[in-house]
Amino acid sequence: MQFSEKLESIVEKFNFIEAKLNLPLNESEIVHFSRQYSELRPVVEKILIFRKLKNEIKDAEALTNDPDLGSLAEEELIKLKENLKESEKELLLSLIPKDETDNRDVVLEIRAGTGGDEAALFAETLLKMYLRYADRQGWRYEIVERAFTSLGGIKEVVVNISGKQVFECLKFESGVHRVQRVPETESGGRIHTSAATVAVLPAVESKEINIDSADIRIDTMRASGAGGQHVNTTDSAVRITHIPSGIVVTSSEKSQHQNRAKAMEVLKTKLFDLQKSEAENAVSSERKDQVGSGDRSERIRTYNFPQGRITEHRVNLSLYKLDQVLEGSLDEIINALRAADQAKKLAELSYESN
Repeated sequence: MQFSEKLESIVEKFNFIEAKLNLPLNESEIVHFSRQYSELRPVVEKILIFRKLKNEIKDAEALTNDPDLGSLAEEELIKLKENLKESEKELLLSLIPKDETDNRDVVLEIRAGTGGDEAALFAETLLKMYLRYADRQGWRYEIVERAFTSLGGIKEVVVNISGKQVFECLKFESGVHRVQRVPETESGGRIHTSAATVAVLPAVESKEINIDSADIRIDTMRASGAGGQHVNTTDSAVRITHIPSGIVVTSSEKSQHQNRAKAMEVLKTKLFDLQKSEAENAVSSERKDQVGSGDRSERIRTYNFPQGRITEHRVNLSLYKLDQVLEGSLDEIINALRAADQAKKLAELSYESN
C-alpha cells in the first residue's frame, strides 16, 4: 500500500467510526468505538495538516513564475517546505504502531551466568539497581522467588513490578549483562569477567491464558533463605511444572497458599511470553524491528568497575557514571534505547512515504 493510500484508509476509518458514534449503540459498542476514535483523532488531525501544507506548496509553486507575486511565493515556499518536513515527522511518529504490551506490568527475572560466586553477587547488584529504579518511578514491586548462594549472592530472582508504563521502560533490559571488576575474594587484584541474564516479561491477565490442570504438576517443599535463624522450616515453597512446555516456576517468599497463586501468575506470564515469541518468530522481521535482536542470549551491556564505565553495546553509548546507574539512574540509557528503536521504525515509515 502506498503512503498516500495508507493515509486515506486511516481517514476513511476515522470517518466511519465518527458516523457510528452518531448512531444508537449499546454500551460495549460505545466503549469500543470511543476508544478507536480517541486513538485515531490525533493521527487524522496530523494527516489533515500534512495535506493542507502539500496543497499550499502546490499553490505557491504555481505562483513562482508570476511577475508580481513570484518573489513572495519563493519566500513562502521556503517556509512551507520547512513546515511540511516537520509535519511529516510528527505524522510518522503518530503512525508508529503502538506496542499493546507497553502499559503492562512486568515479571523481571535475573539469573547468575558465567562466573560462579562473582556472577551471583553481580545478579544481586542488578536486582538492587532495578529496585532503586522502580522506587524512582514510583512503581510497586514484590519478590516472588529468590535463591541465594553461600556468599549472599543470588542464583536466581523473580520480581513482579507494577506501575505506569513499566514494560515500555524495561523491555530493552532483556539480555546478557556483563561485569568486569576485581572480586572481593581475589587476592591478586586481577579483573574478572562475569555475567548475569535479565529477562523482562509483560504480565498477563488470568483470562488471557488458560492452563489445563492436567498439564501441570504442583510440588511443595521447604523454602530456602540466606541462612541464619530465619530460615524457613515449613514446606511453604511451591514449584509448578508445566509438563507440555517444560517450564518450571517456584515461589517461596510467602505462605503456601500465596506462593501457589504467585507461581501460577508467573507461569501464565511465561506461557504468554512463549506464545508471543513463537508468533514473532513466525514473522521473521518482527524482532529485527527492535533494538538488537531481543534475544536474551545477546550481550547488551558491560559494567566496568575499574573505569567506572557502563557501555550499552546496542547504541554504542558509554557513560562514566557507573555509580549513579547502579543507584537506579537508568533514564539516560533507557531513553537512548527507546530513541534508537523509534528511529528505526521512523526510517521504515519514511521509506514507505517516499
